[in-house]
Amino acid sequence: MTKKRVDNRKTFLRKHKSAAELKLLPLALAAIFMVPGASVFAQTATSAVDQAAAKKAAEEAEDAPTKLETVVVRSRNRIERLQDVPLSISVVSGQELERLQALDVGAITKRVGNVVWNPGNPRQFSLSIRGVGKQAQTDAQDPSVGIIVDGVNYAYNPLSSSVDFTDIAAVEVTRGPQGTLVGKNTSLGVINITTRKPTFESEASGQISYGERQNLFATSTIGGAVIDDLLAWRGTFSASKGRGDLVNAYNPDLTYANKDRFSARVQFLLTPSENFNARISLDAQPKAGEATNGRTFNSPTPATFAENNLTGALAGTNTNPLSSDAKTRLNRRWFLDQGTYSYDKDWIGNSEHNAINADNYNPIVTGTNGASAELNWKVNDFDITSITAYKDYYFDARNDEGTPFDISKNGGGLVDYRQYSQEIRLSSKAGGFVDYQTGLFWIKTDTDHTTRTGWGSDAGAWFASNSQYTTLDANSSGRALLQDSLSRLYKSVAANYYNTSYAAFAQANWHFTDELTLTTGLRVTREDRNTKNSSLLTDEGAGTALSPASVNDVTLSGFDSDANGVLTTKNSATQIATANALALKYFSTSTYAALTSDQRKQVAAAKALRKSQAGILWNEFDAESFEDTEPAFVVSPSYKFNEDYTGYFSWQYGEKAGISQIVNGRSLLTKAEKTNSYELGLKTLLLDNSLVLNFDIYRMDIEDYQQAVQVLDDYTTTQNISAGIVPSAAYTSYTGNVPKVRAQGIELDGYYNGIPHTTIRFSGAYNDAYYVDFPNSAQPVENGYTGAAPYRDLSGETLPGAYKYSFNLGVDYHIPVGASGEFHTSFNSAYNSKFNSDNPLSSYGWVDGSITTDVAIGIGKRDQSFDVNLVIKNAFNDQTYQNQTWNTWSPAVPRFVQLVVSGKF
Repeated sequence: MTKKRVDNRKTFLRKHKSAAELKLLPLALAAIFMVPGASVFAQTATSAVDQAAAKKAAEEAEDAPTKLETVVVRSRNRIERLQDVPLSISVVSGQELERLQALDVGAITKRVGNVVWNPGNPRQFSLSIRGVGKQAQTDAQDPSVGIIVDGVNYAYNPLSSSVDFTDIAAVEVTRGPQGTLVGKNTSLGVINITTRKPTFESEASGQISYGERQNLFATSTIGGAVIDDLLAWRGTFSASKGRGDLVNAYNPDLTYANKDRFSARVQFLLTPSENFNARISLDAQPKAGEATNGRTFNSPTPATFAENNLTGALAGTNTNPLSSDAKTRLNRRWFLDQGTYSYDKDWIGNSEHNAINADNYNPIVTGTNGASAELNWKVNDFDITSITAYKDYYFDARNDEGTPFDISKNGGGLVDYRQYSQEIRLSSKAGGFVDYQTGLFWIKTDTDHTTRTGWGSDAGAWFASNSQYTTLDANSSGRALLQDSLSRLYKSVAANYYNTSYAAFAQANWHFTDELTLTTGLRVTREDRNTKNSSLLTDEGAGTALSPASVNDVTLSGFDSDANGVLTTKNSATQIATANALALKYFSTSTYAALTSDQRKQVAAAKALRKSQAGILWNEFDAESFEDTEPAFVVSPSYKFNEDYTGYFSWQYGEKAGISQIVNGRSLLTKAEKTNSYELGLKTLLLDNSLVLNFDIYRMDIEDYQQAVQVLDDYTTTQNISAGIVPSAAYTSYTGNVPKVRAQGIELDGYYNGIPHTTIRFSGAYNDAYYVDFPNSAQPVENGYTGAAPYRDLSGETLPGAYKYSFNLGVDYHIPVGASGEFHTSFNSAYNSKFNSDNPLSSYGWVDGSITTDVAIGIGKRDQSFDVNLVIKNAFNDQTYQNQTWNTWSPAVPRFVQLVVSGKF
């Protein structure tokens, strides 16, 4: 250690010599000098200057339980005791995450209460807090649960997907609307991830693990001084590669839930003076592919609906005709003649072989890069912080319908996302009558999103209705039309979402007495959100002449004919020539007019099939912008009854910006989501400071909750009226507003160190999240009977994905072995009660309650120079489905065993 650094520490000791301040000394030193690996459970020890005395005290206390009066959080941009912050907060140390190889957002959420990771592909997953938020993520909208990594706000949840979070210092979850202290406002809460920072002490560490299914993971950290007391650096690198648990029978080299990722993060810390420091961070994860879409098994579609059909040939019965079911399609001659693949053996039987047979499915390719600069100034009694950041994200999916036939081809989403942000914050000195923080925030996001749909040579036979298939499969000419109706057709729905937010925020703590503090905060955000969008056929494929002449002012290469295939009077000479060429190609007849009635009907069937699959088309246009000024505030009195008991009440209000979007060629604006959150809590420190026990009761009232709703489809209805179709009304689902949602319940968080060598973390919640008013939900699939109402009223029903009960327990035990060794074992168990995984709340969507346990056991050196650890994830091999519908289900990820070796050099 240099003389300058020793002098700095002595100066610190002189300034903080009271007993109360010395009690927090080790924590402050860890924070100021950013000691690597400093736990959120800061130990109460003697002065670091007197190392011999510290060592002796440590030896005497080796068998004594650790006290927890210094569990700390950074949720309010300061290092504060957890017990002094009037918010519902959970904390998990990076050390615990590393011990159990909890590297992703899903694993992190299993270690905090009332927070749920809703699985999906890297672009479609979502986070919910207090049962709210499962449906709250699309490319056009803000996430309801924010993620912050090292002070950088992620305005797009996929930025945290497909990423291994390594070298983590701590993770904090703050519940309720946020925005009066952080850059990006959120309506439900924030997950704040803090990585370890550079120090001037040389460090080199590494970890490598090998597990089932050839899974290899390695990470290393290296850093230290570049120039003593001026410039330090820290580099963290990780790589993960391995096979998944399900095999693609079409190509056994492809597996589902595989790992293929490499990431690097390099940080530089510049400290030219005591009053200024700067941290520069660069991170990258190159593009690589992991198979997450299509990890689904099929089950037989029920043969009955929930109610009787009201119209048609099956009126008075609840029979499901299964006209578009996979069983009907796969039993068509077209597919039976192609080989041995069958409905019973393969479509339904895949689960027995632990395999999925898909010819056109490829892994989802993702990648991300980022850079940030955090500048900190000390000016008299004020701290000034500036954070400038950039992040991008790439996503490319290639999907398949789940068969070896040439049906879906090169379809899937393509996303190119970029965000730029700037935050500047002023913080006063803590203490006195009032201390405060205030700041400005700006963020710009630009998302290019394309939904691509491609059809192969077997697509016509798959998507044709029964009547269309019968008409076209009658002879060779019809079969050629059936194949060309969709073969090589390619559609692109391209959208650009460009959003800008400006905000000013401030929060103050008014210390009326030593016991009574009132926290108040205010935020004003200006939102400007815009969308432009198009839906076009970029390739009309093999059957170009089967396209309409135009759709919604989009000119195509076909001609106009009626439902029986008769040419209309609207056709030009060029379009008539196209019709004649079609007649010659498929029927060897020189003119279209010479076709027989049956031949024209075959053309009409092929054209109708193509039109129904191509759907609505439109040329690019700008949607109506969403522009609004949105407030947020917090009012929170807290009262310290004594050093061990603090009570608080908080009222938090926040808004999530509305959505500018285009649905089926029409501009539809979604209103801002508004959340009022009320919380009454008690924070306690018990049993001689060995037990932290915090609980709160809460209620969140959300107006204009953003999720999928059912509305009248103006475009299709207009087309139906023009075509004389009865009934003409058509409906569609889009991200709109539910009038009112409520979540209320009780939360519990605790830490216990009263047992020698043992740390226990636990949390639990009872949660009642339901629709107060939701009159226009889409119908679930079992309500697909003819004549069913277009809407379903879900008022009073529990939200999808919301657990009534959840609980998690984490235990870490470590004991000295010999002079320098240590034996350790850990486990984490996460329980949740049953929930409905289906957004329209199908009766088939219920998923049973489950408990998942991760276990680790190992031995190593107490100075962490060497450690070997056996980690078992899902140790008891819980097989509860992740989600299910009436004819599909997603299997659980099975037990996974790995051996982890780590050390410091």
